[in-house]
Amino acid sequence: MAHVLARLRNVKLEIIKDILTKDAAEHAKEGLFLEHLWQNADDQNEVLFLFRTTDLNHARKHIDQLHSHALQQDPKANFPQMTFLEEE
Repeated sequence: MAHVLARLRNVKLEIIKDILTKDAAEHAKEGLFLEHLWQNADDQNEVLFLFRTTDLNHARKHIDQLHSHALQQDPKANFPQMTFLEEE
């Protein structure tokens, strides 16, 4: 099973939780399913979340498209650092 780990700084956990809840149906259509959401205990400015994905390549392309589109709208947008994980 493949996963996508996202690390986002300078945002509150509640805000990300609301966004991920609101976007859950759209994420599911793209094969992304939220499994975990964490607040870094040592750095309250950092939130991490983990998606399970059915197709890592599709997830990467979808996320790249979303981020590219958002950058066009706001060049200073705060994006998570994405790590794409393949299980062997």
